[in-house]
Amino acid sequence: MWMICKKEWQQFFSSLTGYLALVVFLLLNGLFLFVFPDSNLLDFGYANLGGFFTLAPWLLLFLVPTITMRTFADEYKSGNFEILKTLPITPNSIVIGKYLGALIIVLTALIPTVVYAFSMQSLSITGGIDVGGTMGSYIGLCFLAAVFTAIGIAASSFTNNTVVAFIAGAFVCFLLFIGFSAMSKLPLFNAGLDYYIELLGIQYHYRSISRGVIDSRDLIYFIGLIAVFLFITSKNLLKR
Repeated sequence: MWMICKKEWQQFFSSLTGYLALVVFLLLNGLFLFVFPDSNLLDFGYANLGGFFTLAPWLLLFLVPTITMRTFADEYKSGNFEILKTLPITPNSIVIGKYLGALIIVLTALIPTVVYAFSMQSLSITGGIDVGGTMGSYIGLCFLAAVFTAIGIAASSFTNNTVVAFIAGAFVCFLLFIGFSAMSKLPLFNAGLDYYIELLGIQYHYRSISRGVIDSRDLIYFIGLIAVFLFITSKNLLKR
C-alpha cells in the first residue's frame, strides 16, 4: 500500500504538470486574496481569513481532479493495471494507496497557505485573527480536500481517458458541494424540506466546521462520504 502511495507521489512530481498545478493554485489564491481589489483581505480593515476559506473550495474543485485524473485512467491506458493485478495486494490496498498518495499531494498544496494566517496575525494591530475559527476552517478544508480526492479517484476508475476523468470528477465535486444548497433554495422546498436537502450537501457541513465547532455529525458525514466513494472505486477494480 505504501509502495503505491509513494509511486503516486513520485509520478505526480515527475513532470512539470504537477509543479505547475500547485503553482497555479497558490498563485490564484495570492492574487485573489492580496492583489485583486474586490477580494483583497488587506482592504477589509480587520484581520480575517474568511475570504480565503470561501475561495479555496472553488479552486480545489479544479485542483483535486487535476491531481486525481491520472490515478487509474493512466494505469488502464498504459497497461500497468495488468501488472498491478499480479502483485500480492488486494484491490482495497491499491485504492487506499492511490487515495493516500493523491491526498498527501493535495494537503501539500494547502500547507503553504498557512502563511496567510501568520501574515494576517502579524499585520493586525489589535486582537489578531480568530485562532479557533481559523483552525476549524483549516480542519474543514482538509476534510473537503479528502472528500474531493475520493470523488476524483472514483471518477478516474471508470475510464482510461484522463480528460473524461477530470470533467467527471470536477462535475461530481461541484454537484455535491453546491448542488444541494442551490436546490434547497427552490420555492418548491420552502415548507421545511429545504433544511434536510441542504443537509445532504458538502457545503453545509463545511460551513459548520468552519465556525470552529467540531461536530461529530459533520465528521461522520465526511468520513462516510469518503468511504462510499472509495468503496465504489474498489468495486470498479474488482470488475476489471
